[in-house]
Amino acid sequence: MKKTTQLRKMLEAREPLVMVGAYDAISAILIQRAGFKAIQCSGFGIAASLLGKPDVGLLSYGEMLDQTRKIVQAVDVPVMADGDTGFGTAVNVYRTVQEFEAISAAGVNLEDQVFPKRCGHLEGKEIVPVEEMVGKIEAAKAARTDPDFIINARTDAIAVSGIDEAIRRGNAYAEAGADLVFVEAPRTAEQIRRIVSEIKAPISINLFDGVVGGKTPVMPIEELRKLRVARVSIPVGTAFAAVKGMEEYLKAIAAQGGVAPGREDLVVSFDYWKELVGFQDVREIEKRFLPQDRFHQKYGPR
Repeated sequence: MKKTTQLRKMLEAREPLVMVGAYDAISAILIQRAGFKAIQCSGFGIAASLLGKPDVGLLSYGEMLDQTRKIVQAVDVPVMADGDTGFGTAVNVYRTVQEFEAISAAGVNLEDQVFPKRCGHLEGKEIVPVEEMVGKIEAAKAARTDPDFIINARTDAIAVSGIDEAIRRGNAYAEAGADLVFVEAPRTAEQIRRIVSEIKAPISINLFDGVVGGKTPVMPIEELRKLRVARVSIPVGTAFAAVKGMEEYLKAIAAQGGVAPGREDLVVSFDYWKELVGFQDVREIEKRFLPQDRFHQKYGPR
């Protein structure tokens, strides 16, 4: 089954589908290993990992496309791309969808912020007129060649114009052809209930699970399942966890003036790392295709 079809079926089930944010190939591999059935590319995490900069529209289209390609190639589960605002007008959206589909992404997020956009949980957001975003969604729908490729229309209207406008926009985007409607940063559980009940489309909710400072209340997945939410994205936790882990490791070795004996709890083993990134797969390819005398010279007779 195509990955686009897999993703569509999981979204239609409204279980909900939990999609953790990946910012590079290793984070994507670990998400898959943890048992998650699909992955969301995190523009927030990609901006931080590639540029060391905040998610305020600094990441270029080419950088996002290239990093998404690496993530898609690293895993076997469906991956949704982060298309930001589409990187321009409806013309840019048309190409954005074509290119993300060409690298085998299973879908793309497109948002109604004014460019340069910013993280949905930051202040100072602006949104484009609803008619402009409707045109972008129609362009995205026209550009895709696979009807199962998911167009996820995000609105940041709550922070700018309130919940009623967010619901109005969500319905307009669904009517324009969005397969999924992502209402960013609802402030209360009641707002989430209204979004799900009043927008005539599958709904995506964004949670900052375990992270202090997000605007959306962290609701139990079981409660979101009862509401029939289609997707729950957890976009930034992997990046925050990686920073926390590296800080703890660096503090330990700085205190020792170098390596930190006895702190194996802070790192994975070298054997685990080799297995994680596929050294054995490389050796199998070498064994299959290198001249045998050269292979044995490299690794010995076994």
